[in-house]
Amino acid sequence: MARKLLIRDVTLRDGQQSLFATRMNQKQVDRVLPLFKDAGFYAMEVWGGAVPDSIMRYLNEDPWDRLEKIKTIIGDTSKLTALSRGRNLFGYNPYPEEVIEGFNRNAVQSGISIMRIFDALNDTENIRSTIKYVKENGGIADATVCYTVDPKFTTGDRIKSALKGKLLPKKIFTIDYFVKKAKELEAMGADMISLKDMAGLVSPERSCEIISAFKKELSIPVDFHTHCTPGYGHSAALMAIIKGVDIVDTAILSFAGGPAAPSFEIIQIFCNKLGIETGVNLDAVVKINKELIEIRKEMKDVDSYQLFPIEFDLTKDTLPTHIDKLFDDAIEFANAEKFEELQSCCLAIEKHFNFPEPDENVKFAEVPGGMYTNMLAQLKQLKLEQLLPRVLEIIPTVRLASGCPPLVTPTSQIVGVQAVNCVIDENKGVPFYTNKSIQYVNLVKGLYGKTPIPVDPEFRLKIAGIKEETPYDTSHYQKQPNPVFTEFGNAKLAGTEKEELLLELFPSVAEKFLKDRIVARYMDAIRKEQDKKRKAIEDEKRKYEAMSNEEKRERLITGLFNAW
Repeated sequence: MARKLLIRDVTLRDGQQSLFATRMNQKQVDRVLPLFKDAGFYAMEVWGGAVPDSIMRYLNEDPWDRLEKIKTIIGDTSKLTALSRGRNLFGYNPYPEEVIEGFNRNAVQSGISIMRIFDALNDTENIRSTIKYVKENGGIADATVCYTVDPKFTTGDRIKSALKGKLLPKKIFTIDYFVKKAKELEAMGADMISLKDMAGLVSPERSCEIISAFKKELSIPVDFHTHCTPGYGHSAALMAIIKGVDIVDTAILSFAGGPAAPSFEIIQIFCNKLGIETGVNLDAVVKINKELIEIRKEMKDVDSYQLFPIEFDLTKDTLPTHIDKLFDDAIEFANAEKFEELQSCCLAIEKHFNFPEPDENVKFAEVPGGMYTNMLAQLKQLKLEQLLPRVLEIIPTVRLASGCPPLVTPTSQIVGVQAVNCVIDENKGVPFYTNKSIQYVNLVKGLYGKTPIPVDPEFRLKIAGIKEETPYDTSHYQKQPNPVFTEFGNAKLAGTEKEELLLELFPSVAEKFLKDRIVARYMDAIRKEQDKKRKAIEDEKRKYEAMSNEEKRERLITGLFNAW
């Protein structure tokens, strides 16, 4: 019997978020849903991440409506997947249990089968309650271990630190570290484990090591998720497949590559050669890609690259002989664990398919692409972009001081912003940390959870004014105001539990979205009432004009008599 590899398609969430700033509107999504139903992917990631915020903010669309409309079309053909940050859900600060429970209950009831849960610190305690509430409501808990790399210290950095009496750590994020986190999540009741590499930094060698260890140590399915930003995506995914991973995340060709996920089409070709079945309807995939090309053209204003992959029909197109051989060679090198040769083959394959070149800056700095561009934008705004090399140089120090958090959303942004602040301080001739972001203070304080290594109490005192780690206390949480608008028919800002959740999770964006909707509904009701009255007058006028002269005189006399 052929081996089966399950495919989680991430086109409609991660794909469009990575390449097009999550700007697909509902009409565009609707155009591809029947085709996705025909494709029959194991799962489809369609919600969570930036979707709820972005579609309210930029498209004036209801996130719950989007999820429910997708579920109506897809039905049970594919499991719908969402992404959340565990106790933080979509924000920075942790939420109380009732908000976490309400969100996950409504998400599952509205169509989510698999909730992928991650925490920016890999603090498994921040994931525990979401696992509980997802499972209680009949969903599948996909608990995530976020991949990250150790701080990149030079030999000079280590010597300087040693002379000061402080040895820099050699290895933090070892294979044992990732396995330990995965086993903790399995013990909490996770139904599956994802190795989630949001920065695309997992090399084929690390993919080989971690997936092998997961398959040996875990008894639940393992999913592999990565991006192609620094050029490792396809080689790392192939390595994961060779090492027995159960599920791989991919995006359809025209929404893949670059900062997005590996291409389904390339993974399918590897599977064909390996004798592995994915169970996906390839005719439907070809149709999806054709429609996505047109949708991508419609989103050209937010297209990060304006670089389209070649047109390729999986069902009939033949690869050039030398490219076909690259696929065979890549498989041979993966089986032999010859990682450099494997990487070289996969990069040549990507070049043939016209994917964006690897981002060498991200690869060298070993930071997520979004973190790199955010830091550069912050410096450009101040006309200080020449300071970027120095910022990259001190990131390891800033990160280590704050407990060495994984560089994933939102900790990558927190560390990146603080590194920029420190270099600006230095440029002004004042000490590092003269300017501190509130998020960095909260990270050091312990509000976001436990960091991979403890924060030095003296550093915490310097940054946050206290020595002791201070967890976030949700008993002080205050719900968002939910006013009543008397001028719009006594409508409450959030009239349903789902609207209340939007208000809690996205306060400023949801407030505007919900108020605009109240105003629109009120004005629409007035228009309908006016139209109703206008129609009644017009109907009465037509009836009068159709009367005989005698009927008109009789009506006039009756009216005068009644008035008298």
